[in-house]
Amino acid sequence: MSFGYGFGRRGRGFRRPRALSPLREHLRDTFWFAPTLGLVCVFAVWWAASALDAEIVEYLQGEEAYDAVSDLIGIVEDTKTIVTTISSAMMTFIGVVFSISLVAVQMASGGFTPRVVRIFVRSRITKLTLTVFLATFLFSLLVLTQYDSKSDPRLVTTVPLVQSVLVMTMVVLSLLLFIAYVSSTLRLMQVGPVVDRIAREAFRVLGRQPGGESGSQPLVPESRRIAYQGRAGVLRDVNVARLVRAARREGVVLRLIPRIGDFVVPGTPVLAVHGEGAPSRRALRYTVHVGVERTSHQDLGFGLRQLSDIGLRALSPAVNDPTTAVQCLDRIVQFLAAVVEMPLGAVHHRDGRGAVRLVQDVPEWGDLVDLGFAEIRGYAVGSPQVSRRLLAGIDDLLLLAPESRREPLVRHRTLLVQAVERTVPEAAERAFALLPDHQGIG
Repeated sequence: MSFGYGFGRRGRGFRRPRALSPLREHLRDTFWFAPTLGLVCVFAVWWAASALDAEIVEYLQGEEAYDAVSDLIGIVEDTKTIVTTISSAMMTFIGVVFSISLVAVQMASGGFTPRVVRIFVRSRITKLTLTVFLATFLFSLLVLTQYDSKSDPRLVTTVPLVQSVLVMTMVVLSLLLFIAYVSSTLRLMQVGPVVDRIAREAFRVLGRQPGGESGSQPLVPESRRIAYQGRAGVLRDVNVARLVRAARREGVVLRLIPRIGDFVVPGTPVLAVHGEGAPSRRALRYTVHVGVERTSHQDLGFGLRQLSDIGLRALSPAVNDPTTAVQCLDRIVQFLAAVVEMPLGAVHHRDGRGAVRLVQDVPEWGDLVDLGFAEIRGYAVGSPQVSRRLLAGIDDLLLLAPESRREPLVRHRTLLVQAVERTVPEAAERAFALLPDHQGIG
């Protein structure tokens, strides 16, 4: 696990996000951390509650208020049946709820794309619900160990009154979370909320992304390359802070050769050193993080990749759902409109003195346009709804784009028009399919 920092936009400058941002993102991609932390907290809360119950009994016995102790024992005995029922039923409840969740994930994966499963994995309400359910089950078991077999108010050592109240409170919280969980799961099975979630993640990445620097001084000649050592996988993110520090100590500039999202294998070059000297292997440890699949943490194009995949599946003959493809195009155009004037290309990360220490390639404008439009355009010919929406989106971007960035848009528009003219024989049908419409067909 690595630590690092990135940049985002606030006003005219960049801001540094919280120091544990990469670690936080990696933990969000796991499903074990939140429940494990919750179970640890349960032990701490149970210990504090049992100590408080013991203090209450000890205080009442010290005051010789044995009638009050007897009343507490009677109340707790009445709640014991409820706590026992909760402890026996909670695991069954958990199994039923998350069996439904697995079915929902399978349906969303088949209907959209397998890459949307990570939305369920990263869902806060899903993890919170599982955590509270497991915590309620464990806490109820711990409370059952605190019931004293003695009924004499002079001899009893603890009466789990506070613990029983906490169990009831956790049950009520579990029921409320169950309602929120079902509502959230149903929303994530709908197209609109899914593409909206993907778009918001893409914009968060964009907010942390520094722009490329046109006209920067050329790098000094490359002196050596550093090969990747580790397991093969997708480059998920890099520890920018650690790389900048390592380059500053040696007085060199490091250049990241693969892009975020590239598949790297051991032995291939991952860093190029510009300047004399080179950071040691120890200084470069934990600077790159490789996983089995792409994530949106530092990957500028992953959001477009997901939207394009959902649109392609919707246009397949087996699904034939052009309206879903139109919804994906809405978000693709929205994202491209946000980056249409943003500097892209080589990102330069600087040290505290303003010197460039790390150069990182990000997708160019043409790369993002191709990623968003190329594959959907290939399947839009047979769907007038999609071709009309695609033309309307390209026309909107042409109005926003500076002259230097219009070529990829014009190319895709020309290719779409040519494909429709070549494929659709009727002139009226061609004219209808090539009429820009922001809703496709109403």
